Amino acid sequence: MPDPTEQTKTSVLFVCLGNICRSPLAEGIFTQLVEQRGLSDRFHIDSCGTGGWHVGKGPDPRSVLVASKNGLDISHLRARQFDASSDPHMYDWLIVMDRSNHADLIDMGSPEHKVRLMRSYDLSLDGDHDVPDPYYGGDDGFDKVYEMLTRACEGMLDSITAQA
Repeated sequence: MPDPTEQTKTSVLFVCLGNICRSPLAEGIFTQLVEQRGLSDRFHIDSCGTGGWHVGKGPDPRSVLVASKNGLDISHLRARQFDASSDPHMYDWLIVMDRSNHADLIDMGSPEHKVRLMRSYDLSLDGDHDVPDPYYGGDDGFDKVYEMLTRACEGMLDSITAQA
């Protein structure tokens, strides 16, 4: 969690269902982009899930594999559940992977102006704003999700830094 006294950093929380597939990948990708641009001192980045099934567990091995194939190490991340009493106040941006996650956060009382769909930052968007959950699909679904998240993370970082 970000330090509430640290007002100079932009805090970003990536949210999916269980915090083992999409949101840890988004956290890793966004962190790498921030580091590549020399902006690490300007961001606090985290991820979580709306459900608590996987709390304390590492990312899905297929997420770890696709991240590794692309030069990222997300194996150290641990799943946590969204905390409706503190997360909406502690983070500037609540970036959700799909419309279901969006509805869940709004239902839990998150301010609508902080909740954004991940793919709303994808400039090549084909119309569907959801990042599909690859959990029950084949390994190629993780590659496709990685590509979607990379485009969206790049657009998101461009958008945030342009506003600053």
